[in-house]
Amino acid sequence: MESYLENIECPPEILEEDILEAMKAIKGYLDITPGDFRSLYVLAYKQAVERLTHSVKARDIMTHKVISATRDTPLAEVAQMMTVEGVSGVPVIDDEERVVGMISDKDFVLHMGGEDLRSFMGVVAHCLTSRKCVALPMRRQTAGDIMTHPAVTITGEASVSDVTALMAARNINRVPVTDDEDRLVGIIARANIVQSSCAVIMPPKT
Repeated sequence: MESYLENIECPPEILEEDILEAMKAIKGYLDITPGDFRSLYVLAYKQAVERLTHSVKARDIMTHKVISATRDTPLAEVAQMMTVEGVSGVPVIDDEERVVGMISDKDFVLHMGGEDLRSFMGVVAHCLTSRKCVALPMRRQTAGDIMTHPAVTITGEASVSDVTALMAARNINRVPVTDDEDRLVGIIARANIVQSSCAVIMPPKT
C-alpha cells in the first residue's frame, strides 16, 4: 500500500549541471560519476525520510490548537467554522473532551446527496437545477447527525510511520491525537507529516 511518505519531495529536482557544480565545490578527487552521485543522493534521502518516520512521534508534529465541535453543534456553525479556519474536517468531542466522532466535507456531501450525489459539484448542480436544494434540510441538523463514528484516533506516542500507515489504510487525511483517557490533545493532517519531514531533512539556512 502506498504511503504518503513515498511522495514527499522536499528538495527541488537535481539537474546534471547542479551535480557537476556540487562536485567541483568538493576539494580533492571524487571517483564517482554524476549518475552515481544522483542515485546515492536519492537513496540517502529516502533513507533519511524512513529513519525520521520511525523516530519522530505524533506529539512532535501535531497541531495543538484544534478546532472542534460537539454533537449538538449546528451543522451551519460547523460549516462556517471549517470555512473560516480553512480546514476540511474537525473532531467531535463530548463534555469531557473525549473524541466521539469526526466530521469532514465528505460527510456533508454524502448527507446532502445521499447515494446519488457523491461530489460537491453534484450537490451544487442539484441545487441549481431543482426546486428544492438537498442542503436545506441540514439547517436543522447537528454534527452528531452526520459525523463519522467511532472516530479513528492515535496517541502522541505513535510514530509518524504508524500515522501514515493508518491514514493510508483508512483513506483519511487527518487523525485526532488523544491522551491516555481519550481526550483530544491535538490533530495531525497530511500537511503536518510532509512539512515536518521537509523541516528536519532540509532545515532553514543560517
